[in-house]
Amino acid sequence: MRKALLAQARGCAELGSPMYAELLTRAADDPGGAVAGVLGERTETGFVLRMLGTVHRLVLEGRAPELAEHYPTAGGTKDPLAAWPAFRDVLAEHAAEIREGLADPPQTNEVGRAAPLVGGLLTVAEATGLPIRLLEIGASAGLNLRADHFRLRYEGGAYGPDSPVVLDDAWRGLPPVDAPLDIAERLGCDRSPLDAASPDAQRLLLSYVWPDQAARVERLRAAFEVAARVPATVVRAGAADFLEGLAPRPGMATVVWHSTMWAYLSGDEAARMLRHLEDAGAAATGEAPVAHLSFEGRDASRLDAVQVVALRLWPGGERTILGEGPSHGLPITWF
Repeated sequence: MRKALLAQARGCAELGSPMYAELLTRAADDPGGAVAGVLGERTETGFVLRMLGTVHRLVLEGRAPELAEHYPTAGGTKDPLAAWPAFRDVLAEHAAEIREGLADPPQTNEVGRAAPLVGGLLTVAEATGLPIRLLEIGASAGLNLRADHFRLRYEGGAYGPDSPVVLDDAWRGLPPVDAPLDIAERLGCDRSPLDAASPDAQRLLLSYVWPDQAARVERLRAAFEVAARVPATVVRAGAADFLEGLAPRPGMATVVWHSTMWAYLSGDEAARMLRHLEDAGAAATGEAPVAHLSFEGRDASRLDAVQVVALRLWPGGERTILGEGPSHGLPITWF
């Protein structure tokens, strides 16, 4: 367990969360302690994220007041790097509830991942000249289904309308920003979809943002504002069931998009999903193209700190790597 926790602490440090890096380092130096009592042998990244998110939710609900003093998201003003004693106490006090939280996949509707999404959609729009039918797998609350309503800044310019959501340093190198992007349909799926207008859902989403990352917190809260005025639908379904019967639509480019979710699929579901995409791709034409756009690790079976923007566009279906960036999406380096 110690080795796994230290590796994840390094990942948190690389992704800009000194607070979580410190907590996981302290946990690694506490063998047989409160973290081990919660996680047992489940030290994979996904389970650690669920533990951290469940504790954060307890803080946001006002049920861990001493720990909340170290969490900026709860108005805390004490040093986040000094949170370990209170964090350990919360793990011990709420161990059963936190263990239950390990059963639910993280709900990380990361708004920064709009950067690879918009860049990929611009690439499809340039290649096809058609409106986009956007289908998102693992959409959570569907915040990124509204990505064309965000403002993306880059050195020397910006893309998108004035918006509460501003993504600074979105791109290094540029996708085809002059391509006309028109999202005509927005539909997503999730096994546990969230209503972006619900205070409980908003709190759950916030709990999976790392509490010392103010920019991510600000982006998420701003995305709730955009979601309130831009309609999008997220249905309750798994990835393979959602795509069953997928077919091209004349006059539109059908784009199936997902980010940082492939590692959570079973081998069977991933294979079924790819078959549905291949079947739709085989039926694609120049007037009804199909695209598979993703932002996942190079080894899609595991969670990586650096991920690639990949595109397959039918007819043809050749896979192209468009760029890469950190798992939270900013900045994306375009190739």
